[in-house]
Amino acid sequence: MPASSARPRSAAPAGRSPEPREEPARPRLPRPTRAEELRLQIAEDITRGLLPPGTTLDETALAARFGVSRTPVREAIRELAASGLVQTRPHRGAVVARPSVARLEHMFAVMAELEALCAGLCALHMTPAERNEVAALHAGMGELVRHGDFARYREANETFHTTIYAGSHNDYLVELTLGTRRRLSPFRRAQFLALGRLSLSHAEHERVVTAIQRGDRDSASSAMRSHISIVHNAYEQYSQTI
Repeated sequence: MPASSARPRSAAPAGRSPEPREEPARPRLPRPTRAEELRLQIAEDITRGLLPPGTTLDETALAARFGVSRTPVREAIRELAASGLVQTRPHRGAVVARPSVARLEHMFAVMAELEALCAGLCALHMTPAERNEVAALHAGMGELVRHGDFARYREANETFHTTIYAGSHNDYLVELTLGTRRRLSPFRRAQFLALGRLSLSHAEHERVVTAIQRGDRDSASSAMRSHISIVHNAYEQYSQTI
């Protein structure tokens, strides 16, 4: 075949559009199990001061309260112990605990670095569609702030951060970040109870989103690290009021 008639193998045939680029799989938070729902409900009671430190968590009573068997209650308590909210005692059941200041500082320090890394990688690797998605999520959350919709903002915040993790295009980083977030979720959710926290959170997200849209890795990382540090401080301030 003459050289002039050869065609690169990657070129699309004449008259046909190139094959669309396949987007990478988007990791999402799995649908919560009943044990996970119980964990969040019990955790909220603890972080709001409704179950103060030293309170015994009776599996039978909790199962009756939530209309479930003792199995998901036992699993929820085990997860709460991993966060430091509950202390389990062999043959004596579980009691509400308050994690030490040092323990929370260490957990939030790791969370801040993981999320900063995710945000920085987003600035480098997010596709145009993914950048549009995170901007749309942020804009929608602004409407929730204006309406003072605390419950929906808190849930949208989960989606916002998960979208940032996915945008890093690093599956192992996503795995580590989701695992750490799971342990910190009771404290991150509780910080929204602080006065004015919704609007402040949204302003912090604005700096993250702007840096990602500009492709500015350092600024995106710095803005997210600062955001998580402020979340920690907001929780600590709130915890002093209960």
